[in-house]
Amino acid sequence: MYPFDFKDMPTSASSLFSAYASMAAFIMLVRSMVDQLLPPELRSYIYSFIHQFFYSPRSLDMTIIIDEKCGYINNQVYEAAEVYLQTKISDSNERLRVTKTPGQKSLNIAVDKDQEIIDFFDGVKLRWHFVCAEDKNSGSGGDDEKRKFELIFPKKHRTKVIDSYLSHVLARANAIREEEKVLKLDSQLTQHSGSVDLEHPSTFDTLAMDPELKRTIIEDLDRFVRRKDFYRKVGKAWKRGYLLYGPPGTGKSSLIAAMANYLKFDVYDLELTSVYNNSELRRIMLSTSNRSILVIEDIDCTVDIQNRESEEDDNEQSNTRGVTLSGLLNFIDGLWSSCGDERIIVFTTNNKDKLDPALLRPGRMDVHIHMSYCTPSGFRVLASNYLGIHESNPHRLCGEIEALIESTEVTPAEIAEELMKSDDVDVALEGLVNFLKRKKSERSKINDEGSRGTNNIEIEETNEDAERKQA
Repeated sequence: MYPFDFKDMPTSASSLFSAYASMAAFIMLVRSMVDQLLPPELRSYIYSFIHQFFYSPRSLDMTIIIDEKCGYINNQVYEAAEVYLQTKISDSNERLRVTKTPGQKSLNIAVDKDQEIIDFFDGVKLRWHFVCAEDKNSGSGGDDEKRKFELIFPKKHRTKVIDSYLSHVLARANAIREEEKVLKLDSQLTQHSGSVDLEHPSTFDTLAMDPELKRTIIEDLDRFVRRKDFYRKVGKAWKRGYLLYGPPGTGKSSLIAAMANYLKFDVYDLELTSVYNNSELRRIMLSTSNRSILVIEDIDCTVDIQNRESEEDDNEQSNTRGVTLSGLLNFIDGLWSSCGDERIIVFTTNNKDKLDPALLRPGRMDVHIHMSYCTPSGFRVLASNYLGIHESNPHRLCGEIEALIESTEVTPAEIAEELMKSDDVDVALEGLVNFLKRKKSERSKINDEGSRGTNNIEIEETNEDAERKQA
């Protein structure tokens, strides 16, 4: 075989055309043989490989997708990116969203969808894209959106971005949250439920509660938040359950707000009657954030959770008839309770005796707090809050009022309402004295009527016994 030499190539047009025709005929022959001898699947693979190799240059960039949700759970990286990127908005961004709630110190500025934010980290250029698309799996007629961030950067910096940059984003976002912490009150009833700022002014200093009970609650909260390693060592989920029970108007909601303000925890208000079934309850519980308080008010009234035997008789309908006791217990003390850290669950009820004993045991409702009627110490707190009367300089009517409170069942809410009726201290306290005297008189009448009714029953029973003896 002779070596190829450019001198041997044809130079005339006819020779070139003849060579081109021969080559084309050879290619057509090869293609015809391939089509006849190779199966379609193999041909398609070969063609795509050749096309990709010769016509599609490989990209030098990598894209990380950061979805809003990880299944049912909020994606912490997405939440951190939302906070972090607010500090990276520049003049190149054409569309911005601006909000501000009464509790926020400054404007909340965020990019609109399909906008890009440029960031630099250790010499690496990173591009963030905010993407919103219709969630086709939501089943709600297309009203829900699936939100995500796309992080684009050179492939050669993959290790640096994943190991160092994303950790930097998480740490910086946590620092920003602490600087501009605004407590949230959220009603977890829908997948994209909204929240409002928690601006309840209640604190432990303003609560009309026994000082010793206050101190006990504060110490229990402090002990809980600092014992992360202890809970992990003993194999328990890092959560705490409280039961607040007592008559209406004794300050159960105010105590919850005071706990949230003290710990700087967000509050989730869960209405069990609006939860469709145990599966939806699981989704709601998993969507709550760490360092939060989950509130289930009036647990004895919101759902029928007393008859456990009926659940065993009809397990087939458990997915369509609402929350069951076993389902609720599983989420507050079962395997699902470990999905999240540093959480407090608060139950409230006016009638503790109506609750199933399974709910009351430690591990579910760890601390039982009786919210009683107002006491003299509670009145002193209210008098200081509403009228500026301090123990060091008491009013002449304070002693009489405290004596009436000890002999009368009156709630802190009722006393607070009386104190608000006048800005004049004398008028307000005189009105409170008259109110307490009326309450005491009404209570005495009720007790007298009850005693007379009991005596009448005893007399009737005695007469019936006498008639039987005569017979």
